[in-house]
Amino acid sequence: MMEREVLASRAPGKWEQGGIVRNAQSEESRDRVRAYGVAPGIMDVGPANGLTDVPGVRVGHRTIIEGKDVRTGVTAILPHGGSLFRDRVPAGIAVANGYGKLMGTTQVAELGELETPIVLTNTLSVPQAAEGILEWTLARERAEDVRSINPVVGETNDGRLNAVAKRVIGVGHVLDALSSASDRCPEEGNVGAGTGTVAFGWKGGIGTSSRVLPDSMDGYTVGVLVQSNFGGILNVLGVPIGRLLNRFYLQAETADGTADGSIMIVVATDAPLSDRNLRRLAWRAFAGLARTGSSFVNGSGDYSIAFSTASEVRRTPDRRNALTRYPELPNDAMSPLFQAVIEATEEAIHNSLFMARSMTGRDEVLVEALPIERTIHLLHERGVIARSVRRDVPRTRL
Repeated sequence: MMEREVLASRAPGKWEQGGIVRNAQSEESRDRVRAYGVAPGIMDVGPANGLTDVPGVRVGHRTIIEGKDVRTGVTAILPHGGSLFRDRVPAGIAVANGYGKLMGTTQVAELGELETPIVLTNTLSVPQAAEGILEWTLARERAEDVRSINPVVGETNDGRLNAVAKRVIGVGHVLDALSSASDRCPEEGNVGAGTGTVAFGWKGGIGTSSRVLPDSMDGYTVGVLVQSNFGGILNVLGVPIGRLLNRFYLQAETADGTADGSIMIVVATDAPLSDRNLRRLAWRAFAGLARTGSSFVNGSGDYSIAFSTASEVRRTPDRRNALTRYPELPNDAMSPLFQAVIEATEEAIHNSLFMARSMTGRDEVLVEALPIERTIHLLHERGVIARSVRRDVPRTRL
């Protein structure tokens, strides 16, 4: 099978804690990709190299690991700390392949704005996640004044490791993720909505990264967070790691396998953009996804949501009820932001793999973590990185 599921044999030297398999491979020291000299692109990263480098953005996780078959969770993204229902942010959505259940898309496409947090979870828990958003929003607004709320919920199917049909996600889990959201760099790997996901046949998860434009281009920040759960042929800095490690879509011995899955990409920026240009920005994230080797197969839901936190383009009550001019970047200023989102998406996906650990789940399936040392050896062997690992890598200056 494409994810190389194998039964956890409980062999000597292998043990579990919360479904996470501890063995020689998973016990490798796991760091974000920059610690190994893997630095996609040319642009600077932000201070934390994550979605929360965009001012005001907060992220919270709720991880659920129960028994032998529950491996799932919730990840919540808040564009700012105020009332999202009143002070809405412009947003755009792009769909590369629509095999998914992204709730709330039509209203965002129609009005070009978000009025709730974005919540990520598993495929069969979208309704529960929406209920959590409704309860969270109504608790913060005067309920008698609220007649419509548009919850935005994204998902990927973690059913390879998680007993997804149990639908263990409840409103309380969503509220936990929302209430714990902070501006610290989000945890990555087997956390939140990435707890049970699989990418390129290895353990996937949550990953994040950011890019900062040069001062000559106003220094805007673009941050990306991904929930990786898709297939293809893993590529790192142009090196076909999946093929070299003999784990890839359509390989001969697993020709009956698939690269089905999904990815949710959330993009934030402090650049003052219209919903039209945010939609363009969301589309460019798929170029970063393609660089990592995604096959964009029929059974994959590939979605990107982009929003701006700039106060001058927020859809506040006074602006919604009067003729208003919003300052925004012109089309000709978009290209550097396109480059930024491509690079940040690519690195966020790599971080989701590098930070994840092997895990057993439903039916005692084991999904192995990406072997870090073998991957770094291959990258060094082909001259794309230096051999030294786990060191601070200076940020590239344009």
